[in-house]
Amino acid sequence: MIQVRFAILFALLAFNTSIFSQTTYPKITGYFGVVHPIATFSENETTLNFRDYYTVGFPTGINIWKSSKIGFSFEVVPTIKAEDGTSKMNNLLFHPGILVALGNGYTFAGRAAFETNGRYGVTPVFNKTVIKNANSSYYIAIPLPLRFGNEHPATFTVGLQFGIAF
Repeated sequence: MIQVRFAILFALLAFNTSIFSQTTYPKITGYFGVVHPIATFSENETTLNFRDYYTVGFPTGINIWKSSKIGFSFEVVPTIKAEDGTSKMNNLLFHPGILVALGNGYTFAGRAAFETNGRYGVTPVFNKTVIKNANSSYYIAIPLPLRFGNEHPATFTVGLQFGIAF
């Protein structure tokens, strides 16, 4: 009889532990931001945003954290370009990747990049949470896109991103 009670108690504890771990991980978060490419470098030229045109993107995504250290992210970034008195959405970026928590509010995102303008590549992103609230947090990030394809030379861009995660 004692063995049956012990088995039932053990099963209840094991069940409760699995419930608590499921409410913690996987953990799903969403975010929205604004990204400004600062400078783009290629073998032919260096172009600066804000000089002859203005480009801005709006990264929107979902992060699925498998544990406190590793996760998966899917991001979509529509980009608007304003030039010569007109503006248009000129690109849509599909941006899946892995997330690695580096500690102290820092995260590394290694993303693949697939753009509707025919370009593709990778984007390492270094992210820092600067304000953390109970239901949201604000972050700053430095994306470093490397792009190829569409009969253009390879490019490397440095950007600045701000946003809110919830």
